[in-house]
Amino acid sequence: MTSPTNQPSSQPPSSAAARATSAPAPGRLAEVRARLDLPLLRRAAGLLEGRHHSIFKGHGQDFDDLSLYSPGDDVGDIDWKSSARAGIPILRRFVRQSNLTTVIAADTGREMAALSSGHETKADVAVFLASVVSYLARDRGDRVALVAGDAGRLTQRPPRASTQDLELMLHVLAGAYGADGPPSDLSAVLSRVEAAYRRRSLVVVLTDEAHPTPLEAQQLRRLRERHEVVVLTVADADPVTIGSDGRAVADVASRHELPEFLRGRAALADAVETEQAQHRAANRAFFNRERILHTSAGAVDDAVAQLVALLGRRSIVHR
Repeated sequence: MTSPTNQPSSQPPSSAAARATSAPAPGRLAEVRARLDLPLLRRAAGLLEGRHHSIFKGHGQDFDDLSLYSPGDDVGDIDWKSSARAGIPILRRFVRQSNLTTVIAADTGREMAALSSGHETKADVAVFLASVVSYLARDRGDRVALVAGDAGRLTQRPPRASTQDLELMLHVLAGAYGADGPPSDLSAVLSRVEAAYRRRSLVVVLTDEAHPTPLEAQQLRRLRERHEVVVLTVADADPVTIGSDGRAVADVASRHELPEFLRGRAALADAVETEQAQHRAANRAFFNRERILHTSAGAVDDAVAQLVALLGRRSIVHR
């Protein structure tokens, strides 16, 4: 999902190469645990447990057999070709597995170096979301893999469950972001996930708020047929509001600056807010139509609350 976003031009572009070779930030998983309330973490973990149970009630990683549909079964398990031949609904059954690989599919294009709606860099919010997902997966004993990339780079790390491996994975992800990096190419990331992970997994996509391109929409549909897919987007900042204090504002992708006479204008800010609301509504409609879980966060502080609300909706759907 490639979309121009904004950040203050007075802030020099960071170097992804320098960040990647610097010493790892100490304890991202410990930071998640330290900065979040225990009841909130327990609720998130409990809802994740419910998500796993809902998957394994009708799904698994290895195909087992076909069976007749019964009321209450997940309609997503229906084998439509077999049903058409038989004239009655037929389900695909899978062998139950105790653990599920979590694949973090991260967009690391330079658009993610822009500011979020919470006036943090999108990269910081995305890395924190990845840290929370990794924390919850590790506590369940699940393995976490990483596929991260853009138009010029693609990084893949195999599924691992140890704290040391997950900390290294998160360090690699954080180092991949930078305003001087290549533009986004989410389709390349999704293509690698499709090719590399054939067994049923939880695929968590981290990107910005741009609407999926036709190719990305097709890839997400194919992934949804095989995997549990969650899309976590980082909300765009309002460039007019950011520039209301007189700071110069530049587009990360094009480097174009917002003219000074437009900064802080109330009418323009209202128009931008309306357009963003319509764009977000269109995104929600797309993900709902495709039965893909989706939520958006604008800052680190509201990231977990958004995840808890998302998992809660999932739990309700499968009861």
